[in-house]
Amino acid sequence: MAGEDTPLPHVLRTPDERFANLPGWAGEPRYFQRPDGLRLAYLDDGPRQAARTWLCLHGQPTWSYLYRRMIPVFAAAGDRVVAPDFLGFGRSDKPLDETIYTFELHRDSLLGLVEALDLRNIVLVVQDWGGLIGLTLPMAAPERYASLLVMNTTLGTGDQPLGEGFLAWRTFSNKNPDLAIGKLMQRACPHLSDAEAAAYDAPYPDAAYKAGVRRFPNLVPDRPDAPGAALSRQARDFWRTRWTGRSLMAIGMKDPVLGPPVMRALHGHIRGCPPPMEIADGGHFLQEWGREIATEAARVL
Repeated sequence: MAGEDTPLPHVLRTPDERFANLPGWAGEPRYFQRPDGLRLAYLDDGPRQAARTWLCLHGQPTWSYLYRRMIPVFAAAGDRVVAPDFLGFGRSDKPLDETIYTFELHRDSLLGLVEALDLRNIVLVVQDWGGLIGLTLPMAAPERYASLLVMNTTLGTGDQPLGEGFLAWRTFSNKNPDLAIGKLMQRACPHLSDAEAAAYDAPYPDAAYKAGVRRFPNLVPDRPDAPGAALSRQARDFWRTRWTGRSLMAIGMKDPVLGPPVMRALHGHIRGCPPPMEIADGGHFLQEWGREIATEAARVL
């Protein structure tokens, strides 16, 4: 599914050569074009008629490269894997105007992709903003979703105070408009090689490409009437009362922002979720410790 070769005015598109020879990443992008012309990139691996489709949603400031340790496990199980890049991230289009990036824009883009690909028997895989947005998706079409794998994330319901860890992160992000993403990832995940850390910088030749990265921390609903808050409260009710699929939670125990306290609170809202996997050395970007988690998820979901 291809979009136009030429980006819209006031939209940046990262040159393809920036994504050459990334360690552990051989996926070729496909593209979903929204009605407004913005192009969403996604990886689509495995047979289209597979029994399961793993829909893998990243967060900020990463892109689908974050799932490179988990995708081979899912593919080896004979399953399909779809891993999109949010608008403003990865190989997706990057509007220059930060106000374009809204909770609704991101959610509608994912809903449109799921519909366009007619994804079914979905295992929803979420972390960070992948969860803030992704956990609101199944209530729009519950029949498409069979299972949930949830890692270090939350729901932005606007009726709970934001944690000190997140507020510190938002302040830091706002003070660093040209966020050094690769260095940040290497601090958070000390086992990353220099080349892997550099892969997280690949989508962003300069600060102009980072409008979407800058915007995300300021989109977290922080009051009951904030955009996305009411929808997130509806999602909380969905997971509490209507969810009938299988679930697996994994917690990176060293996450200072969305770690054990936040995840245990979320666990209480997911109907039928068994006791979480606890990854003792895992940090916020838990996919970087993800092979063990993916193996267990492929077994139990």
